Amino acid sequence: MSPDPAAAPRFGYGTNGLADLRLDDALGLLADLGYDGVGLTLDHMHLDPLAPDLAARTRRVAHRLDALGLGVTVETGARYVLDPRRKHGPSLLDADPADRARRTDLLLRAVRVAADLGAHAVHCFSGITPPGTDRDTAWKRLAESLGPVLEAATVAGVPLAVEPEPGHLLATLADFHHLRRTLGDPENLGLTLDIGHCQCLEPLPPAECVRAAAPWLRHVQIEDMRRGVHEHLPFGDGEIDFPPVLAALAATGYQGLTVVELPRHSHAGPHHAELSLPFLRRAATAAASTGEPPAPAATGLPAPARPAPEHPVTPEGSTR
Repeated sequence: MSPDPAAAPRFGYGTNGLADLRLDDALGLLADLGYDGVGLTLDHMHLDPLAPDLAARTRRVAHRLDALGLGVTVETGARYVLDPRRKHGPSLLDADPADRARRTDLLLRAVRVAADLGAHAVHCFSGITPPGTDRDTAWKRLAESLGPVLEAATVAGVPLAVEPEPGHLLATLADFHHLRRTLGDPENLGLTLDIGHCQCLEPLPPAECVRAAAPWLRHVQIEDMRRGVHEHLPFGDGEIDFPPVLAALAATGYQGLTVVELPRHSHAGPHHAELSLPFLRRAATAAASTGEPPAPAATGLPAPARPAPEHPVTPEGSTR
């Protein structure tokens, strides 16, 4: 069945913005608020991927999601799930092969969880380039580390959605295409597009980024942000004009979840979850009135480049 460009957007909220809640309580909250799904970050407090009986615990979460009518994307951006001292460490780019293997193993676990949950994608990112590592070496490590994950995801029938992350080796849409070409354009390699990141550092405006990303779009994260500053902000606190973004997203025919990403706002997570959905619904209603035609399946659309950020982008995604 071909995508329906007129279909209503499906909004979710990320559990990394509800870290102070038990997972069962977080899922119940999102269902009560009217969300369509959840971006589930595997972490020590939410479906710990390293604790015993993962398969049994995953089955319980699957039943809960089904009972609540929530869709799910599995996300892998937990800060300290593998190393209590290194944020997002170890990464796929580390010098030690054993460390890289630990991150690959986490992603393989995430693929199995995603398959058992019926998730529409598994999210991941590259990590920052370690000091003293040249870019060619870093790209080689990334490609080699993702190989087994892509194979497992293909067997499981779950798209792998790599996220360009400010400060990381793979930071932009152009970097995603570099990885795609390096790997031979595998069918199961997709893209997580974070709308705030587009505002932060992409040369195209966010709506143009959506159009350019359309053929590879498998997961979307959304929040407000300012140019050149990697800080995830509640809607209305940044610079993004959301109706054109949602109009462009609808025109692609994307039918996955669009997940609110506010990881530094867990202290008031229920409050922000309650405010975010009405904001997005109003923006979607405004977007529907634009009548934008469907985006072509192309590698990108020509558009004037924006100037580079006036301020250096904070490395390593510090606001996650």
